[in-house]
Amino acid sequence: MVGEKVVLRARMSAGDAHYAGELINGSKILDYFGDVATELCIRMDGDESLFRSYDSVDFLAPVYAGDFMEYYGWIEKAGNTSRRMQFEAYKVIELARDPELANSAANVLPEPLLVGKATGTLIVKKELQRPAFADPKFRVE
Repeated sequence: MVGEKVVLRARMSAGDAHYAGELINGSKILDYFGDVATELCIRMDGDESLFRSYDSVDFLAPVYAGDFMEYYGWIEKAGNTSRRMQFEAYKVIELARDPELANSAANVLPEPLLVGKATGTLIVKKELQRPAFADPKFRVE
């Protein structure tokens, strides 16, 4: 691993729901993976980068409006301009969705639930790399 893991926390809103039952579209998870990737490249290169491709994407469990999520990412390998990354999305809190309880009732999950994972490659052109502005924890020696 190059540098450290970064984490982005977000709550899925009713506006994020795309399907019946307030189910969130998997592409929303990819949006957050993109934000994590952008932070990683800024920390390593001082530039936002361009997302080249996802090599694999797996959606493992449903995500609903009201869920609290944590999105993790890390740089697995750094080339001259490429940054290969790993991503994981976890649900940490979910609405109770129990008709016996208030609509506002929520449950902290005993263990974070892995709901998605992916690998992808980002590109930071050499002329855009700004190592002097990078996070020292992400320097490649």
